[in-house]
Amino acid sequence: MYLKDSNSIEQNHIPKTVNANIAVLTPKDDKDFIVRKIVLKDGGSMPNHTNMIQHQQYVLSGEAKVVVGNEEYKAKKGDFIYIPAGVEHYYEACYGVDYEFLCMITTKEDEICFK
Repeated sequence: MYLKDSNSIEQNHIPKTVNANIAVLTPKDDKDFIVRKIVLKDGGSMPNHTNMIQHQQYVLSGEAKVVVGNEEYKAKKGDFIYIPAGVEHYYEACYGVDYEFLCMITTKEDEICFK
């Protein structure tokens, strides 16, 4: 068990994105799930892609255009987003502010396919 300031955890650029960073918050020895904090800087984006595992996301701050399948959303602080396995999705921080969210996934093997 531990308590850490999430801002003190190493952030890394997410490949194939624009101005997007990720910090893995869950300790490496946890085998049930992974919690990640993702920040898209204003103007940042994550391209259209699919994952073979589901995602559950909670928006901490900001706003972004989030497209899941054929549905477009203006995600904002306090919103919860569920993305089923195999469904295309992408993000754009296009509303003049940074977009920060938690993304919870299982530890099952994942495959990311960019469209």
